[in-house]
Amino acid sequence: MSYIAGASSGTVAAGGNGLGTANTQLKYPVGVYFDASSNSLIIANTGANNIVRWVLGASSWTLIAGSMNGTKGSNTTLLNYPVGVTMDSMGNIYVADRNNHRIQFFLAGQSTGITIAGVTNSSGDSAKLLYNPYSIILDAQLNLYVADTYNHRVQKFIHC
Repeated sequence: MSYIAGASSGTVAAGGNGLGTANTQLKYPVGVYFDASSNSLIIANTGANNIVRWVLGASSWTLIAGSMNGTKGSNTTLLNYPVGVTMDSMGNIYVADRNNHRIQFFLAGQSTGITIAGVTNSSGDSAKLLYNPYSIILDAQLNLYVADTYNHRVQKFIHC
């Protein structure tokens, strides 16, 4: 939903066409990032196991990462319950892939990800492992902060 300052009601900015995996629908969206350069929302479409771009004013989304039809997985092109999403100034996408216990990095325009934090399908509490990462954010130096939910901590990963 989009709300004008001071308004008590809003308008639908993305989705609003019922639950589903069609490109006019969203399925349990959780994370949202606004990309000013393209006037679009980058959405962690959690129930559909994908990351989508919804240009404001458009009637559908385009796929950035994950499955078109909701298939979950743990390889380099699939996600399993993505919940957090952010973007850097070069257009690269970072995804908190919760049920795979990892952070996936997608170069701008690419749909194959690289695990940059955590170990796919391995949860734990060591400095190299995550346990259901949820929210992510980058600082000005591109250091990554991860809300490592089930470990009750925020992990910092230093940009190299």
